[in-house]
Amino acid sequence: MGLSTHVLDTMHGCPASGMQVRLYALPDGETPKLLQALSLNADGRNPSGPLIATEAMQAGRYRLVFDVANYFRDKGVDLPDPPFLSEVPLDFGIANPAQHYHVPLLCSPWSYSTYRGS
Repeated sequence: MGLSTHVLDTMHGCPASGMQVRLYALPDGETPKLLQALSLNADGRNPSGPLIATEAMQAGRYRLVFDVANYFRDKGVDLPDPPFLSEVPLDFGIANPAQHYHVPLLCSPWSYSTYRGS
């Protein structure tokens, strides 16, 4: 199943449709390498499926960056300047590329939570 993500907007109680997300590889001692930039679909997921397919997964460190402030501004939320949360970066490791790694994000303009999902 590879690597996947799912974002839920806890302020409005819905998937974070339209949120911009970037995925980076974090090679040791090197500049982060952008692997993909995407806009989440109506279900709060990548419209083209896994972020990384199982056969392409490699062990290593990765970063997902979620553009939280712009998502909530686009929803009409009046945010302070600067917003409390602008982007939410999540750094994580893939130790076993044969396993499924799911990185969900639950977010509002003021908080977020994540975990390794199934």
